[in-house]
Amino acid sequence: MISSRVPLHRRAVLAAAVSLAVAAAAPRPAAAQTVMKLANATINDVQHEWQKLFIVALQKRIGDKVKAEIYPASQLGAIPRMAEGVSLGTIESFITPTSFVTTLDPRFQIFDVPGLFVSPEHVHAVIHDPAYRDHLETMFVNRGLRVIGAIYNSPTLVLFKKPAPTLDAMKGMKVRTFASPLQIEPMKSIGTIPVPLALSEVIPQLQSGGIDGVLAGMPILTAFKYYDVAKYVTDLNFAHIVSVNLVNEAWFQAQPKDVQEAIRAAGREAEQQAFGWGVDNVKKANAVWLENKGEILKLPEQEQLKMMQGFVALGTKIVEQNPAAKAEFAKLKAVVDAKAPK
Repeated sequence: MISSRVPLHRRAVLAAAVSLAVAAAAPRPAAAQTVMKLANATINDVQHEWQKLFIVALQKRIGDKVKAEIYPASQLGAIPRMAEGVSLGTIESFITPTSFVTTLDPRFQIFDVPGLFVSPEHVHAVIHDPAYRDHLETMFVNRGLRVIGAIYNSPTLVLFKKPAPTLDAMKGMKVRTFASPLQIEPMKSIGTIPVPLALSEVIPQLQSGGIDGVLAGMPILTAFKYYDVAKYVTDLNFAHIVSVNLVNEAWFQAQPKDVQEAIRAAGREAEQQAFGWGVDNVKKANAVWLENKGEILKLPEQEQLKMMQGFVALGTKIVEQNPAAKAEFAKLKAVVDAKAPK
């Protein structure tokens, strides 16, 4: 307490000094930590692995400035809801095969053209060509999306409840496909009935008879133990699945520059580390499938060749119907051809 004997003007000065001292001594609230929710429909596969590697790489650069949280196995909703969430900004980050975000931008479908890539190594060489990878990062920013991760996922195959070693055996079967026209239309062309479904809906539909088969990659089938529901895989291998990790661009731009650069660098570090893991995981998944009494069938050689010729022509036609997708496909195809195995 300041004595009343002290002159008024001095009392005002002393009171101000005391107030400043108290304010300085009081604990200050910590700056709010940025939360980055990483959404995913899968678990224990290369997409999940990329997320884990990304968090380690991010923390190495900026410590705990960003609290990154992984939500695998559709914890934040079915695939369409997660795609919508990252587009609207309610989810900061979402990793998925490109096929599931063609509704956000048709240019995503260029990576799904059948026969585009010949091997995992070819996929990796193309999407990580330095100039093309820079282009890919910002290709969709006009739609509010930034690509901070791009990875090889797996080859396409179809799981059936009964053996389907030929295309004739597949005719009339209801097959879950990805949401992309590049899966829907080719499967329709061989006589199956495409049924686009989110991953979280597939097993109940397979069990109830709502569908007869599932278009997917083998790591998904083993991670979710599909061998308990159906045993017969036909390895159509008409496309290599590419997965992208998207972040909401408005959220990204709201971050400090050092956080932005750390996110970009961590994404690219994680995608390089994830490649070998993903290739090995496909091999392990095939082995797990066989260990659990599943079967892996292939079409007769001539039938596979004829199917692929039809799929490539159909896929190219679909992409070229959209002017923006056509232009982007031309850029991608130039890199694909340049990086093709000699």
